[in-house]
Amino acid sequence: MNNQEILARKGAQKVTEIPHDVLALLNAGTIPTVNLTEWLAVDHSQLVKRVFPSMGIDAAMISQVVEEINRQKKPSTMNVIKVVGSFLHEKYANTPQYTTLFQQLSMHLSDSVRCYACYFVVSNAAIPLVDKLNLLKPLVADNHFGVREVVWMALRPELSDSLNISIPLMTQWAESDNPNIRRFSCEALRPRGVWCMHIEALKETPEIYLPVLEKLRADPSRYVQDSVGNWLNDASKSRPDFVAAVCERWEKESPIKETQYIIKKASRSIKGK
Repeated sequence: MNNQEILARKGAQKVTEIPHDVLALLNAGTIPTVNLTEWLAVDHSQLVKRVFPSMGIDAAMISQVVEEINRQKKPSTMNVIKVVGSFLHEKYANTPQYTTLFQQLSMHLSDSVRCYACYFVVSNAAIPLVDKLNLLKPLVADNHFGVREVVWMALRPELSDSLNISIPLMTQWAESDNPNIRRFSCEALRPRGVWCMHIEALKETPEIYLPVLEKLRADPSRYVQDSVGNWLNDASKSRPDFVAAVCERWEKESPIKETQYIIKKASRSIKGK
């Protein structure tokens, strides 16, 4: 494939179908992935060997990172990203290079490298939650699906442990001009979520999240609408009364197609009973 074909590619549907030259560039960190298949196919051992030297990370430390990657009993992409980001935090948290390294990670051309930046910051217990959110906001708004998914999963544990702080902040983020940021305000704290721990407080008392949901009930973005509908569908599995009441009220107060779409998605588990 020539350069123009590589940049215009839609991405293979199977790992075995990814062209060798494309995979080599992905593992070198010189092109971003374009779909989930490519994202899962990246060899992170190769990636850190190719990318980290230009960031001033020495060979000994790169070898340690690779050892940590290879030590994983369940080497899923998500686990490996967390391992790499957390390892870098441990080594650089109290050094003058910390801020510079975060900038290099978070602004890298490779979406996989930008994913490391999420856990590099989240792992730092010395940074307050509000500051972590501000630091990672550009990655919340990232144009790559993988980065956006990793950043909410990385922040979710701390967000859910501090709902008194998180909910007011997410209420503000729900007013953002950027649909990716608005989507995060809902997706990051879904009561049941996907591939993550449930949030018992939101399963039992979903009412406390209404300040965020109300701001998104007529959102023009389908990406955001899907998240709101899924949030309410999560809640309906433990509090169908709450979701039914919200949907009934929204139907009267916001009789537009955007809200109707959310209501339909929110009600699917209730109607299936």
